[in-house]
Amino acid sequence: MSAGPVGETWETVSWVGDSASGFVRLIDQTRLPTEFVRIDCRDVATVWEAIRSLRVRGAPAIGIAAAFGAVLGGQGMVGGDSDALRKGLRDASEQLRTSRPTAVNLFWALDRIDRVADSVELPADQLLDRVLEEAQAIADEDKAMCRAIGRFGAELLPSGHNVLTHCNAGGLATADYGTALAVIFAAHEQGKSVHVFADETRPLLQGSRLTAWELQRRGVPVTLICDNMAAQVMKEGKVQMVVVGADRIAANGDTANKIGTYGVAVLAKAHGIPFYVAAPSSTFDLSLPDGSAIPIEQRDPAEITAGFGRVTAPEGIAVYNPAFDVTPAALIAGIMTERGVIQPVNAASIAATLGTAGVPH
Repeated sequence: MSAGPVGETWETVSWVGDSASGFVRLIDQTRLPTEFVRIDCRDVATVWEAIRSLRVRGAPAIGIAAAFGAVLGGQGMVGGDSDALRKGLRDASEQLRTSRPTAVNLFWALDRIDRVADSVELPADQLLDRVLEEAQAIADEDKAMCRAIGRFGAELLPSGHNVLTHCNAGGLATADYGTALAVIFAAHEQGKSVHVFADETRPLLQGSRLTAWELQRRGVPVTLICDNMAAQVMKEGKVQMVVVGADRIAANGDTANKIGTYGVAVLAKAHGIPFYVAAPSSTFDLSLPDGSAIPIEQRDPAEITAGFGRVTAPEGIAVYNPAFDVTPAALIAGIMTERGVIQPVNAASIAATLGTAGVPH
């Protein structure tokens, strides 16, 4: 199936049908950029597998997929009583929580679903309708937050700037518009001249497979580079700003993002280039005072030794494959959120901007 024409828009994760018989539809991101394929998930196990295998990825999109996935867990209980339905929803939530450990949006979204299920007194069929409404609200709120992040971030992006980004923080990682890429999309739509350097993002190439694909289809000029070329393009004066997304942000501003982000931040500091993070309030975890407590997912060694099916390392070699790293707040010039840009990046500024309403804590 073709990857589609330039200018095409898409919905990364959506719910199709009613609460009792509907299902989750998502883009299989493992097939991009050569194939644009949507898959339908009709049970919790299929959603779990889609999250775990990165068919759906990006912190906000994972949260949305999990919220919709929890609804699937209640479908077989609609004919029974509300307590049976709640058990089905709770079992689904517990299963989905084991899919990936780092992105806090997963747990934040499921916490919202659990609270609704536990607090609303309705017949089983009406309760499942209410839970689906909450899951859809999570998706709709993310769309609005992404647009707001884009507006605030675009104010910091002058026309004529070259921006470097790492991994994928676009529409494929969210409900609609992205976080880091929302800043670029908004500036582009305002008529600003913007060019992007996209790191390929080893080992799974989210930058080359996904970010470059998104930017190209939205008509934004983009140049793909290998991860180890970032220092050189900075040294040559070709980059004026770095903008990345986030999977979890601690109370002091330490930020977990795709492995390699910390290195990019260090390089940006060495070259005097501002390094920004773009993320919604749902990505903050105020229960963690700093980034040292952020859980870092360890992934299959085969992603490095036999990536995309081709063996590139000796058999039996030891492999270390963390999916994320943590960038210290001291290296971050600002965090672009839907409530404004947090500057300077520290616990006091974060608390002043976000408070605690709607933020994990």
